[in-house]
Amino acid sequence: MTPSIMFVSLIFVGISILVSSILKRRFAAYSKIPLAARLSGKEVAEKMLRENGIYDVQVVSVDGFLTDNYNPLTKTINLSPEVFQNYSVASAAIAAHETGHAVQHAHAYAWLKLRSSLVPVVQFSSGLINWVLLIGIFMAYSGNPTVLLVGIGLLAVTVLFTLITLPVEFDASRRALAWLKTTNVTNASEFPKAKNALTWAAMTYVVAAMAAVVTLFQYIMIFLSGRNRN
Repeated sequence: MTPSIMFVSLIFVGISILVSSILKRRFAAYSKIPLAARLSGKEVAEKMLRENGIYDVQVVSVDGFLTDNYNPLTKTINLSPEVFQNYSVASAAIAAHETGHAVQHAHAYAWLKLRSSLVPVVQFSSGLINWVLLIGIFMAYSGNPTVLLVGIGLLAVTVLFTLITLPVEFDASRRALAWLKTTNVTNASEFPKAKNALTWAAMTYVVAAMAAVVTLFQYIMIFLSGRNRN
């Protein structure tokens, strides 16, 4: 890794840590605010599924902190223990967001379908990319940037995946917030807190996407520099 790439990476690591820290503080604060509707995260997810006509998705508890996700392969909404069992504003927001992904899946949301199609390619490239880029940088400075070009191609796939994730996450939050508001699962004082929690969760994806794009650009610059040496 060149000094410039390392410096930019450190900047985004710092930003990511800051955003993650704010998200965790928001989650901790909103987890202490009881939901007036007295629904647990599990019950919120199940209610949203029913009201969207979805009956083939299960809501289950998984280990970890903020490990919540929707798995389209198993059709399960996986909620961390804090979200699954708690009756809080934070639990309602996160459970509704993950259910938003299940609604996307049921409605064949185009961006989700595209992201899902890239998963096998990203899994394959992620196991090779670091080694290919490392070898490629050394060869590029020796005047042979071909291997680096391969690494850039692998990196471009992961960057594309990261960018496609943005509309998927934003749309899931949009669906969640619209449902929370129209069904009165959150009241007038709770809704802004739920929205704030999901906004900070979305920021983690924005930072990751920005970092990925900048890193890809820097590797492209190294490739062009190596090619010009020929």
